[in-house]
Amino acid sequence: MVEIDKSISFDGRDIRLKVGILAPQAGGSVLIQSGDTAVLVTATRAEAREGIDFLPLLVDYEERLYAAGRVPGGFLRREGKPSEKAILTSRLIDRPLRPLFPSWLRDDIQVVATTLSMDDRVPPDILAVTGASLAVMLAKIPFYGPMAAVRVGLVGDDFVINPTYTEVENGDLDLVVAGSPDGVIMVESGANKLPEQDIIEAIDFGYEAVCDLITAQRELMAEMGIELVIPEVPQEDETLTQFISDRATEKIKGILSQFDLDKPTRDQLLDDIKETEVSWAIAELPENDSIRQAAEADDKAISKTFKSLTKKLMRKQIVDDGVRVDGRKLDEVRPISCMVGLLPPRVHGSALFNRGLTQVMSIVTLGTSGDAQELDDLHPDAQKRYIHHYNFPPYSVGETKPMRSPGRREIGHGALAERAIIPVLPPKDDFPYVIRVVSEVLSSNGSTSMGSVCGSTLSLMDAGVPISQPVSGAAMGLIKEGDEVRILTDIQGIEDFLGDMDFKVAGTDSGITALQLDMKITGLPVSVIADAIKQAKPARLHILEKMTGTISTPRENLSSYAPRIVTFKIDPERIGLVIGPGGKTIKGITEQTGAKVDIEDDGTVMVYSSDPEKARQAQYLIQNMTKKPEEGDVYLGKVTRIIPIGAFVEYLPGKEGMIHISQLEDRRVGKVEDVVAVGDEVIVKVRDIDNKGRINLTRLGIHPEEAEKARQEVKSFS
Repeated sequence: MVEIDKSISFDGRDIRLKVGILAPQAGGSVLIQSGDTAVLVTATRAEAREGIDFLPLLVDYEERLYAAGRVPGGFLRREGKPSEKAILTSRLIDRPLRPLFPSWLRDDIQVVATTLSMDDRVPPDILAVTGASLAVMLAKIPFYGPMAAVRVGLVGDDFVINPTYTEVENGDLDLVVAGSPDGVIMVESGANKLPEQDIIEAIDFGYEAVCDLITAQRELMAEMGIELVIPEVPQEDETLTQFISDRATEKIKGILSQFDLDKPTRDQLLDDIKETEVSWAIAELPENDSIRQAAEADDKAISKTFKSLTKKLMRKQIVDDGVRVDGRKLDEVRPISCMVGLLPPRVHGSALFNRGLTQVMSIVTLGTSGDAQELDDLHPDAQKRYIHHYNFPPYSVGETKPMRSPGRREIGHGALAERAIIPVLPPKDDFPYVIRVVSEVLSSNGSTSMGSVCGSTLSLMDAGVPISQPVSGAAMGLIKEGDEVRILTDIQGIEDFLGDMDFKVAGTDSGITALQLDMKITGLPVSVIADAIKQAKPARLHILEKMTGTISTPRENLSSYAPRIVTFKIDPERIGLVIGPGGKTIKGITEQTGAKVDIEDDGTVMVYSSDPEKARQAQYLIQNMTKKPEEGDVYLGKVTRIIPIGAFVEYLPGKEGMIHISQLEDRRVGKVEDVVAVGDEVIVKVRDIDNKGRINLTRLGIHPEEAEKARQEVKSFS
């Protein structure tokens, strides 16, 4: 096997492509490396299965904890189901790869990317995307490539290619650009309310680097003497296509021009045309007729041809007449309505967002710091404080199917909405809650992910979360016929299904917070993407106006059922006193007060309770438990035991001092038992602290006001 090692540099950051070394039985394999991060990507092809009418492409991204020198947790001590980050990376590879396979390809194709080594500077995801392109070409699979991806960060005022984790975290931009020779094919971005022009320049900057990686792949293929397999479009039998076109074209046009039809009615009418005008007519043809034979040879031929004709006519109506199937102009947003507080206050915040037939309900739950999501993967983040979950039940599109755990699409849409909202969340120091938003898609007709962004914003404000600005989002589409390009604002389901682009843009009135671009064609110039970004802004602002007309600012008060938080500091060295052996002490505080207590390593204590008095009671116990007593402090304590020379008193929870017999009364005391008994409450003052830290108490010289204050303090928290 010939071994080839090729590298390309971006501002001193090298990407190395190594082939002919690993996985010789895979169709194609490449080890792609940057710094100490190395990803093995393989592509393997199998013969098509009978009856398959789609491309069965399977993309898996695998993380091995040995890559970071770690042993997995759990009983089995091995990796389990993929993490959320791994699933999102699988999608990141799949999305720019899938459109570059020819539409007629039906072979089983599997791409597997495995992170073998990882440092704490270089993310492996964009390496896996570029590696997937090279692996597919090495496997000699028909492919409109090469394809590559880079990450663009913003450090100060400068764009940086493939920034480190730290640069991304400290910067205002995390943008991934993937492209082919025909242009940009995917964008995934989070941004800190950046202006549209900055985003456009970042995409352009990234695509230039993508072109360099495409050139490097071509050169490597040439060195190996492997030619790229250019897909050839198979010849189709035009007789069936022409027959269906002759019988159905005018009737389909009639349906597409009835702008007052809703989605279910339009779909049903199109199905009726396919059945009555096409299927029945073909069934009545003689058995030896070539059209009937072509339809019977492939039981899905009629549906595929009818769908293709509908797509062609819908696109032609948009390009030629500038009118969409629901009568809207190209830049027009569907009718919008919003509601907040529609659920009882047991949920901490709720909102309903409607855009056309798309309906999303978002619900907020405020949790304690212990509710943060622990992340057990290769990446630096240890936990998530803001969590967004997106659910897409089958009834939302009028279907029935088994309810399973969230799929890759649900996880991806949830992550997009999460990314869109994070830039406007309050800092943890100002609002120390863990925030979970669940968006339930109740009805879907396009752009449910952006609907969940809008619903999340409304529900967060309804919950009283002090977000800095409201966020809205719109999905942009595109129809490209030859040199004619039409950009569509707020696409609905049929326009997404039959169009060429799904471009989701979210942000505030001051800038963009998230982008997600997916193509169904082999690429677009940056100039067209720039036009789509600019056209999305008035749509976002229009939607924001409708949202703020319902609720303009976060509510001043949290739900009465949301936990109240009391935050204070203790000496970090005394954290163990609060926790106690095996957590006994802190559990006792929770049982006694009903409040939940979380303690961070720096000594920050957060006490949570829906009852403020219970939170203050827990605060009193913890502060007194960790307080260092000083001479002259007065306490109400309880006698715990008696010895001949004095009595021991618990003056603070878990803390004892001794009253010498001479300090019990201002007279001579013969026996301690003559003055106090075990269980008695006594007012005591710290007399002195000896060199061993022992507390000596006294009952003498205590002013009545000091005694009353100590009694009231204990009484108020008992």
